Amino acid sequence: MTDSSEPRTPTPRWSPTLVAQLREASQPREAAECLAAAGVPVFPCVALEKRPLTTHGFHDASVDPDQIAGWWSRWPDANVAMPTGIASGIDVVDVDIHAEGNGYDAIRSARSSGLLGDPAWMVTTPSSGLHLCFLHADDVSQPSWQVPTRHVDFRGDGGYVVLPPSRVSQADDTVGRYEVVDIATHQPDSVDAGALRRFLEPKPPSRLPADLPVVGARPDRLAAWVASLSEGERNHGLFWASCRMAEAGERFDVTANVLGGAAQSAGLSDRESLTTIQSAYRIATRLGTDSTGSRCPRPTQAVEGVRL
Repeated sequence: MTDSSEPRTPTPRWSPTLVAQLREASQPREAAECLAAAGVPVFPCVALEKRPLTTHGFHDASVDPDQIAGWWSRWPDANVAMPTGIASGIDVVDVDIHAEGNGYDAIRSARSSGLLGDPAWMVTTPSSGLHLCFLHADDVSQPSWQVPTRHVDFRGDGGYVVLPPSRVSQADDTVGRYEVVDIATHQPDSVDAGALRRFLEPKPPSRLPADLPVVGARPDRLAAWVASLSEGERNHGLFWASCRMAEAGERFDVTANVLGGAAQSAGLSDRESLTTIQSAYRIATRLGTDSTGSRCPRPTQAVEGVRL
């Protein structure tokens, strides 16, 4: 039997008004107090950094005003952060920017494919990345994950994000700030993190043409195989076959003509076929060649169906 005297963690009460208050907060402590009052647990991070100051990191997040006052009295310049997922009621799709690439193309593709709806709000990060903040779907556990090759992370259960107006030092000795840049005025969407990850990092197709060589496969044999694929195999198979033709040196227009028709015979639309073939050629070009001479050594681990 549950002890009714035990304190209960309040349910986070997110609203456009609350996010607007977060946007207007001038100091991390102000943001922390505002969020905690709405039932959103927060915790302090090292000034100008993302590292938690508390012993157990985001597990120590609290809505207790006395605890928050104590933290910021001890560390007045601390940044503010919150756990993601069920704890705060917010899931975050983190779009990163690195020297070797960024996640914006992947996110545009996911949105074009209907895998990402409208977030409740968006935050620009100090590195010019973006946090897409979605309301967490009730009673759904979505663990955090990363897809480094696509420069996209998901912050759900077991993760956390630093919040506005925190500031973080950058590698070039500048200091960047987290800022709320857009707030939804209509009912925002939740995010299916599993579907998004499968899109960004698809598993290999369930069957591959074992009789085909990795490099130099005959286009007519590849086309016949693509045309025979069933639902659930078509996108992955078309991507695989397109990579084979790309690494064999075939021009894009030739591949689009040969495999595009085969993919339509298998049930894909012209648009789906074209975007998948474009993705294969983009990845093949980006990866270059390895020691075996293959331009696309592991194509089935790359995203299919990229749309720009």
